[in-house]
Amino acid sequence: MYRRRVTRREVLQSGIVDALRDYSLDAQHVGHAFANLHGLGATDLQALIAVMDAEGKGEPITPGRLGEQLNLSSGSVTALIDRLERAGHIRRDRDTADRRKVFLRYAEPGARLAVEFFSPLGRRSDRVMSGFTEAELEVVHQFLTAMTGTLREHRDEMRGAGTSGPDSAGTPR
Repeated sequence: MYRRRVTRREVLQSGIVDALRDYSLDAQHVGHAFANLHGLGATDLQALIAVMDAEGKGEPITPGRLGEQLNLSSGSVTALIDRLERAGHIRRDRDTADRRKVFLRYAEPGARLAVEFFSPLGRRSDRVMSGFTEAELEVVHQFLTAMTGTLREHRDEMRGAGTSGPDSAGTPR
C-alpha cells in the first residue's frame, strides 16, 4: 500500500491548528473560571470583553453595537446591561455631544476584579513574548490577525445561515 509522504508544511499547519484549538479551549476555561467566580454567564463575559476591547481601542461601544456583536435582541441587551451595571462591572455614560447616545464603559469595581484575576496571566504572556524578536512578533501578529479575520468571516456566514450557535441561555438557535 502506497502512503503519501507528509510534508513539513503539512505537519506545521496541523500543529498550528491544534495549538490554536488548544489555546481557544484553554482561554474559554480561564474566562469561564472568572465568570463563575463572579456569578457571570457566558454572554455576560462576552459583553465585558466587548466593552473592554472597545474602550481599549478608544471607541466605546453603544448598547446597539453590543447587541449586534453578541447577536442579541434589544430587550436582551437591555437586560444584560442592567445586570452588569447592578453588579458593578459596567456603567452607562451619555455622550457629551449627543445626550441621547449612550456608551458602555468598564466600571471601576469590575475593572479591579478583572485586573486582580488576569494580571498573573498577563505576566506569563509577557514572559512568553519576551522570548521573541520584534520581527517574529510582527509575523505572529499578522498571522493571528488573519486567522481571527477568517474565523469571524466563517462565524458571520454561519449567522446568516441561521446557525449562530447557542443563545444566552445556552440553547442552540
